[in-house]
Amino acid sequence: QLQLVESGGGLVQPGGSLRLSCAASGFTLDYYVIGWFRQAPGEEREGVSCISSNGGSTNYADSVKGRFTISRDNAKNTVYLQMNSMKPEDTAVYYCAAVPRQRLPRLTDGLDPTLYGYWGQGTQVTVSS
Repeated sequence: QLQLVESGGGLVQPGGSLRLSCAASGFTLDYYVIGWFRQAPGEEREGVSCISSNGGSTNYADSVKGRFTISRDNAKNTVYLQMNSMKPEDTAVYYCAAVPRQRLPRLTDGLDPTLYGYWGQGTQVTVSS
């Protein structure tokens, strides 16, 4: 069956870096837009970043612009989120999600979690000294 698995979360000090991975099994990511989302305790799930099916276009939430970078390697069926200059407010469970590209023609809509149909189980990221 279709499955997304996140990895790479953990504890990092403020100013530090982490790289999250989202690996797909049961389907190929080539035809899917992939998004990264996060949810802190007591908060709604929010969009962090998304990337087009061929990797040519990306979109970021204002809160992470200039600090986070999304990328994908379709040959490895994996999408990455490089997180630098991390802040305590980045603490959350991070999820990756997939939507067929024809269902999300405008990447500017890609930070809306309600548009995605396939989700991973999440990975905890904690930024603390």
